[in-house]
Amino acid sequence: MPVGRRALDAVQTYRADFKENFPAVFLNKDFRRLGRRSIRRILDKVVMECGLGLKISPHTLRHTFATHMLDSGADLRGIQEILGHVSLSTTQVYTHVSMDHLMAVYDKAHPRR
Repeated sequence: MPVGRRALDAVQTYRADFKENFPAVFLNKDFRRLGRRSIRRILDKVVMECGLGLKISPHTLRHTFATHMLDSGADLRGIQEILGHVSLSTTQVYTHVSMDHLMAVYDKAHPRR
């Protein structure tokens, strides 16, 4: 399961505060699903407030999440399902990043380097 018990409990508590059962978890002030632009605006604000000085997009977070899942041993088909990719080849883009990371760690640790 890609989400821990504490996160699931927090979402359940958050959703219990609403009288209605909304299909989306993240809602705007009108209780509708957050749009892409709203998510981007929120992320930009958080990045600026943290003083990271980095360009981080929602896609960057999505890519990082998928790569982390893959590096942690998650099944590629499971990641495909979570990301909502129709084609497995779209999800396989993340394996390249993961293999690069694996090779870098191997090269650094190999005794005959």
